[in-house]
Amino acid sequence: MARTVDTSTEEETIALGASFASRLRPGDVVALFGTLGTGKTRFIKGICRGLGVAVHVTSPTFTIVNQYEGRTGIVYHFDFYRLKSRSELREIGFEEYLSSGGICLVEWAEQVEAFLPARRYNVRLAHGSTDGGRRIAIEEPSAVTA
Repeated sequence: MARTVDTSTEEETIALGASFASRLRPGDVVALFGTLGTGKTRFIKGICRGLGVAVHVTSPTFTIVNQYEGRTGIVYHFDFYRLKSRSELREIGFEEYLSSGGICLVEWAEQVEAFLPARRYNVRLAHGSTDGGRRIAIEEPSAVTA
């Protein structure tokens, strides 16, 4: 079962991500689902803040993956919005990233869902009922089915 939280501002979405980060451990995968502008990158900024990433976090829209150093190790931030083919996954070594022991944060997870491990956090973001609001549903790994 998912826990759903409504946020009213970008800063609240970032703060929720920072709070969520406390449950992440090396090797965890977080799959983020949602349409354009629903706050995926803001939530990831929060996760990175919570993990102690000291550099500015931006979405790797054109590079596909950014790598950050956090308190608990490496954090990989993927953005598959512009993914053209599944062969690009092989080219960047996506499977190796998933098994590297780093924390993998995956924007546009719907593009690569078949390649994600069954044990993962699913975060589903949608526009909220107020301007700037977001509805964020977080599924724990035990609630995710293959």
